[in-house]
Amino acid sequence: MGLLKPVNMVGSAILAAGLLLLCALPARAGVIGAELEALLPSLGPQEEVAVIVTMLDKVELPAFSGKDRGLRRRNLIQSLKNKADETQAPVKALARAGGAKGLRPLWIVNGLALTARPALIRALARRPDVERVELDKHFEAPVSTADVPAGPEWNIARIGAPELWSLGYTGAGVVVAAMDTGVDVNHPDLADRWRGGANSWFDPYGEHLTPYDRDGHGTQVMGIMVGGSNGGTAVGVAPDAQWIAVKVFNDLGAASYSAVHLGFQWLLDPDGDPWTDDAPDVVNNSWGFDQEADRCVTEFREDVQILKAAEIAVVFSAGNGGPSDYTSVSPANYPEGFAAGAVDASDSIDLYSSRGPSACDGSIYPEVTAPGVSIRTTDLTFGGVIPDSYAYVSGTSFASPHVAGAMALLLSGIPGLTVAELEGALKESALDLGFAGPDNVYGYGLLDVLEAFYLLDSPFSCTDADGDGYYAEADCGTASDCNDLDPSIHPGASEIKHDGLDQDCNGWDLTIEVLEAVYVRKKDSLVVEATSALGSDASLEVGGYGPMKWNRKSSSWTLSLNRVGGNPGEISVSGKEGWEITTVSEK
Repeated sequence: MGLLKPVNMVGSAILAAGLLLLCALPARAGVIGAELEALLPSLGPQEEVAVIVTMLDKVELPAFSGKDRGLRRRNLIQSLKNKADETQAPVKALARAGGAKGLRPLWIVNGLALTARPALIRALARRPDVERVELDKHFEAPVSTADVPAGPEWNIARIGAPELWSLGYTGAGVVVAAMDTGVDVNHPDLADRWRGGANSWFDPYGEHLTPYDRDGHGTQVMGIMVGGSNGGTAVGVAPDAQWIAVKVFNDLGAASYSAVHLGFQWLLDPDGDPWTDDAPDVVNNSWGFDQEADRCVTEFREDVQILKAAEIAVVFSAGNGGPSDYTSVSPANYPEGFAAGAVDASDSIDLYSSRGPSACDGSIYPEVTAPGVSIRTTDLTFGGVIPDSYAYVSGTSFASPHVAGAMALLLSGIPGLTVAELEGALKESALDLGFAGPDNVYGYGLLDVLEAFYLLDSPFSCTDADGDGYYAEADCGTASDCNDLDPSIHPGASEIKHDGLDQDCNGWDLTIEVLEAVYVRKKDSLVVEATSALGSDASLEVGGYGPMKWNRKSSSWTLSLNRVGGNPGEISVSGKEGWEITTVSEK
């Protein structure tokens, strides 16, 4: 029999009393998530439920900038960890005193994952420093769709990858990551591309110490990103890139919210040492909340924002909710997301590829499209028993790794590109499909990594992404287009008054209003009065008659002339922002 440790009865009584006091008070409105609030009344006092607690105090992301990517990441990681250490101590103490189990720090979002009884959950929600207490929900892994073989690997050629290979850019020196069902490291097209080591594989469930995939979905995704040509044809976009992976779906095919948070957190700092820059350059996410189409589920938005602040590109599959419009899914539809829809070999949109607009901000969705129908890629080897194992698969899950692989190719050719430059180049260089300009079926168009490379590599590139006949750059034969993503905006376009937009690219919205334009026949005189949102800075004049004068008392511009030679019929009032034509009345 072991020795019994003495118990501090006074201290225990104080903790218990404090917990009871907190539990007796109602939680602040809205702190407990709706689903968790609905579940709590059905639980017995001793029943436990997995939750995620997030703190109110957050790190301000705009403070992290600069061209030194390693320093930027190091400072961001250290700040996130310090913030969690500084603010979570009282919550951890309360959680432990209340019998919480399985405490796991989620410093990436300044939160904690834990399992707790109803009384403790309400006590945590009552704390003024707690932002939210949410149910640690689960969602299912995507399902791969098998297809009849469609011939050679058309998809790799269709996006221009072989042309970049011929220039010597194959992904070397770049690290890509997948958050998925895992990866079969025994496949010969993937084995020697794994970076290796403890900082290259993360299983938040603790089921496997080294890369493993029971489902096959993650192996298929990784093959499209970096697979080789051991099966006779090249299956990967960036065959010389290295890969790391997070197994966010367990062996039963389910992912918990806390495991996904832990996955994003691990990707930011795989070895746990902010002083070593071992984060990936690009992360592919071929998953989403397909059952919650046309909703903005913000659970992982902060994680994505933080990875992008660390200059890690994050790509998502657009979802398989088509052919209906308004089928965007989170996290792909976040403003920070970069979603890929799927097309077939004839460049037609896949019937099931999700359509926009984004449910989060109403923006174009998806951003781009890529091959995603009948794609040949690596499959499970069952421990190496079937080494040359391949599958033909379809869905947006297999479009997004084309985009992630394309980013790896661009980074290998032009190291140091920012995430904004990568995303911008892929959108601007995409082959426009569907309606002219960006739309909510094809996005900005079909991925073209060769054109994106030329766009980024040439200082004299000329682009006309919206097809309006005006180039975005100077010295391309036209006046520069101030918005090359909207065909209705270009130099010389018709202005729409008071809409806040600068349709004609002159730097101003049109706000000129002609209040009066009168010709007095007896005096052969013309009187014109006009206003502008620019006030005294508008510099208005009447075409053919000269400049107007600013009247401070009436806050308007006026012109009064005699001997004008008859009624002109129409006049134009022009200034910095454009011109307004009006009919001249007579009296």
